[in-house]
Amino acid sequence: MPRFSVIIPAYKVQAYLSQCLESVLGQSCPDLELIAVDDCSPDACGALIDEFAARDARVHPVHLPENVGCGRARNAGLKHASGDYLIFLDGDDILTPDALRTIADRLKETSEPDVLVYDFARTDWSGEAVRNQLAQQLTEEGTAPFRLDDRPGLLRVLPVAWNKAYRREFVEGEGLAFPPGHHADTPWTYPVLLSAETIATLDRVCVNHRRRRQGSVLTTSTVGHFDVFDIFEQYDRVFAHLDSHPELAHWRPVLFRRMVDHLSSVFVTRGRLPRGSRAGFLRKSRAHYRRYRTPGAQIRVGIRARHALVRFGAHRTYRLLSLASHLNRRFLKLGSKTLRAAHVAALRLHYRVQRSLPLRADRAVFSSHRGRGHGCNPGALESAFRALAPHIRTAWIARPEHHHTVPASTRRIRPGSAAYWTALARSKYLVNNVDFDDRLVKRPGQILIQTQHGTPLKFMGLDLQDRPAAARDTDFAELLRDADKWDYCLSANRHSTLIWERVFPASYTTLEYGLPRNDVFQQATSADVTRLRESLGIPAGTVAVLYAPTYRDYRRTQRHTLDLERVLRQLGPRFVVLTRAHHSYDAPLTQASGGRLIDVSDHPSIESLCLASDALVTDYSSLMFDYAGLDRPIVVHADDWEAYEAARGTYFDLRAFPPGAVARSEDELIDIFATGHWRGSRSTQLRAAFRERFCPYEDGRAAERVVRRVVLGEGETPVVPLSERHPVPSAAAARPLTPLPTVPRPVGPVPVPVSQTL
Repeated sequence: MPRFSVIIPAYKVQAYLSQCLESVLGQSCPDLELIAVDDCSPDACGALIDEFAARDARVHPVHLPENVGCGRARNAGLKHASGDYLIFLDGDDILTPDALRTIADRLKETSEPDVLVYDFARTDWSGEAVRNQLAQQLTEEGTAPFRLDDRPGLLRVLPVAWNKAYRREFVEGEGLAFPPGHHADTPWTYPVLLSAETIATLDRVCVNHRRRRQGSVLTTSTVGHFDVFDIFEQYDRVFAHLDSHPELAHWRPVLFRRMVDHLSSVFVTRGRLPRGSRAGFLRKSRAHYRRYRTPGAQIRVGIRARHALVRFGAHRTYRLLSLASHLNRRFLKLGSKTLRAAHVAALRLHYRVQRSLPLRADRAVFSSHRGRGHGCNPGALESAFRALAPHIRTAWIARPEHHHTVPASTRRIRPGSAAYWTALARSKYLVNNVDFDDRLVKRPGQILIQTQHGTPLKFMGLDLQDRPAAARDTDFAELLRDADKWDYCLSANRHSTLIWERVFPASYTTLEYGLPRNDVFQQATSADVTRLRESLGIPAGTVAVLYAPTYRDYRRTQRHTLDLERVLRQLGPRFVVLTRAHHSYDAPLTQASGGRLIDVSDHPSIESLCLASDALVTDYSSLMFDYAGLDRPIVVHADDWEAYEAARGTYFDLRAFPPGAVARSEDELIDIFATGHWRGSRSTQLRAAFRERFCPYEDGRAAERVVRRVVLGEGETPVVPLSERHPVPSAAAARPLTPLPTVPRPVGPVPVPVSQTL
């Protein structure tokens, strides 16, 4: 008897079915049977199912003689199921990697509940995945299962069949089955949750539910086989179930409210109803409201208008209100557009007037990453300006949500404001790690310092001209015009200098002084490290690994190649992972933040995160060059080097000259940490060579050198030799680490670059 029976009905999903089936058969928990039901699909679904069945004995094909719809196709699969637990997927869904293993572990941990509810993400046609907005309802509260009365909020989660695992004996004992119709999941989900004696939750995305451009339940409005009006029959079945089980009567107000929410959502969502059917749908909604209205159904303030719409069926009134609202929005939009045009014209005039006024030699304005918070190289320089040149008043350009990161003594300026244009027009010193506004007119006497934001591994500037995936809409003529405004360009090392001067050819002066943002690595103390770890919630005595991958120019969405939860399970309780998503993405690397997996994507200081961590895992991020200055272990996870190099281009083969051990897969990464190679002697040797090449000036005085040269006009500040530098040690540096006994050692040596064996 298998642990899981995965039931997948298939109808007109030939383009997605193979990916769905492979996501199940490729699970790390192989104890399953896959029951694929061809719902008499007119495309190649049946043939694809047979092909998979011929290759894998775990696949059981079921071919129906006529099309019966998703619900009854699932019932057909149920008749063939023999697993301990039932799992349903749509034919275009994807089971996430290691989902079944995680589900199996949670089932065992919670004493084999009747139902386990897990999380999902919606994936649209562009590939963007958005996690369920009600994920907080799935918080894992210990190992004891519960009843729905204990956590009624579960009824707010989308009522679908494919986000749960069901104990087969429970389903059979209750006589549960799917009804026919388009919304068959509704009269399945509610009786399941109401009848279950034991329920558990899993706060992990186990299913990626695809929302296609057309043809899905949530986007189609066709009638016939997918008749959206069957929603009324489905709710008739829900309330009939309540009537036949008097002990469930106290749930009637809750389900009445859920029905009205559902009906109003269908009505107001564009495209959900066939043309010309809205009035009829509203009439039926009103009838159902009156039929099942239950005293005590409390309605939230924010949705009372929708409930009134369903209750009174006032379709004409609703259309008039909608038309009035539409016209109001149009007038507001027109007025807003006129006001914006006038505002822009006024700011342009203001900027021209300010440029005619004298420069202020005692003013400096700073910015980083187009309006982000105080940090990176401009942040370190701003602090050095205040310390070494106190006669200069500093200002920082940042969006309002980042103003809290700016020191109290520094003026905060909002991008695009009148103060912004005044600062650009009259400040003598302009400092940024990207380019300022294209409309900036650099005046005689102004000094613009381009700090850059790292040592380049990937192609930059003019080198992107033959890399369209990376260049995208880059205007290279504008890029050169911006470089012509620079007076100074900071460089961390000779490697950077040679690249900057070639890819940004202009008449600026290169200051090969090191990167100011890394000064803190030499200045921080062990007490600072302890304080930072406590503020991040890193448990004492653990090894904190900072995971900070870079972005991919050739991908629209963030790339998730590591199952961080699995990595932590394999490495055991003494490891903690800090996840840092690249700032180009708006989403974190993991939704399961907390405990030993801590999301730090929104932390304002990457330098603080480096200090708090004991090791860095990255792919091709320039952060590795900075982290090498800390002289702490670095592991490179290079699982897609060829694709990355082909799309973006790189200045050297990182695998041949790495800062530490190199992993080409998740398992290799686990082995490197489990065996201790991440901080072994060979990794130390590789890091030393890397530091020597790329960190010659990282002695804690880079910002000082810049200020003394550019602002104070002093001579060169000497550099502390590499051998005499003593960056603050990590919290784990003094603790011996033996290989983990719970993780098998690899049969052969851990894979390392060829150069590591020379």
